[in-house]
Amino acid sequence: MATAIWSHLPQIILESLFSYLDIDDLRNCSLVCKNWYTLLNDENNDVWRLHCIKRLAEEALRSDILSSVPTYKTKLRAFYHAWNPDDCSRNIYVKRDGFTIHRNPVAQSTDGARARTGFRTGRHCWEVWWQGPLGTAAVIGIGTGTAPLQQPGYISLLGCDDQSWGWNLVDNHLRHNGDSQGNYPLLNNASKYQVGERIRVILDCEDNTLAFEKNYEFLGVAFRGLPDVNLYPAVSAVYGNTEVSMVYLGQPLDG
Repeated sequence: MATAIWSHLPQIILESLFSYLDIDDLRNCSLVCKNWYTLLNDENNDVWRLHCIKRLAEEALRSDILSSVPTYKTKLRAFYHAWNPDDCSRNIYVKRDGFTIHRNPVAQSTDGARARTGFRTGRHCWEVWWQGPLGTAAVIGIGTGTAPLQQPGYISLLGCDDQSWGWNLVDNHLRHNGDSQGNYPLLNNASKYQVGERIRVILDCEDNTLAFEKNYEFLGVAFRGLPDVNLYPAVSAVYGNTEVSMVYLGQPLDG
């Protein structure tokens, strides 16, 4: 009887109550009854809006950095998959928006950053883009939790060992285990990356592959045979004061 009463509370009251719960509790609430499931399945209602206001920086909500995730729920999900301020080089910090890293102008150093969340199952997609000069090496891709995040000199840090896989946007070379894995993409007269272009990274943990898209064009599979371990979105940079943004999109849309 009590459950029936709670399930029929007015939406405005439920939205207010749910805004005080954490994400795991909301997931459990969606299983209580049809009304609660329907309410929490609305990605733009006040539950998700209020959670966004509490957790996301105002500058992130006001800018176009989250333009690829239009609903409040997807913005909140992107936040929980954003850069990890405790898992990056000492020469890098996460800006107030939570989605952009800034590399300090330190000479003779290559520096990297990882996202908060790694993936071992499922299919995942995120966008990465540079907001400053690339320098001699600007690498996007994935790494395990033990891949190095700082090395002396200017190198393709992502892909320098067997714990990371990267695409250097400067020379269009794939890198893994310290070696070049060939040119990418395998297109005639493949264009070089232009600062500000959003690249979509597609990790398929079912097929153990990593692929990329640029300007909504699928560029092909870059890496196959990825290990069955947690793999984190990652980048590495060498240019002082350059900035790199990353937004998690969720499951990729085929076709």
